[in-house]
Amino acid sequence: MNIRRKNRLWLVCAIVIGAALTIALILYALRSSIDLFYTPGEIIYGKRETQQIPEVGQRLRVGGMVMPGTVQRDLESLKVVFTVYDAEGEVDVSYEGILPDLFREGQGVVVQGELASNNHVIAKEVLAKHDENYTPPEVEQAMKENHRRPAAVYKDNTP
Repeated sequence: MNIRRKNRLWLVCAIVIGAALTIALILYALRSSIDLFYTPGEIIYGKRETQQIPEVGQRLRVGGMVMPGTVQRDLESLKVVFTVYDAEGEVDVSYEGILPDLFREGQGVVVQGELASNNHVIAKEVLAKHDENYTPPEVEQAMKENHRRPAAVYKDNTP
């Protein structure tokens, strides 16, 4: 093999390795900014298609309804703890900050945050359903699939 061919081979190898390294770094960086959408039932039992259960520390979005009677506000700070539910399960959410004006019990919400242990979500952002005419497609699909039981099942039965 002559010197010219050898130099070209080394150049091609360096370009291929550099491109592979660049792609790997880009994918690694994007991995941390992806928020996967889950319903409370999917957090507990896993996604229907893959049975994939989110890991503790994973960033995610959770869509469901605020369970009546579960909103607890701290009088000393802006900390709020509440439960988001669907037909298959419920998860606790803690949030520190100002809630949207439309946030209330029985209202649909999407919570963005991190999954902690015991199916608890530490929210960074809480979005309340704002209009009957528009619902994000993934939330609408999840609501159709998960809210098929009668409303009486979800009422607070405490005396």
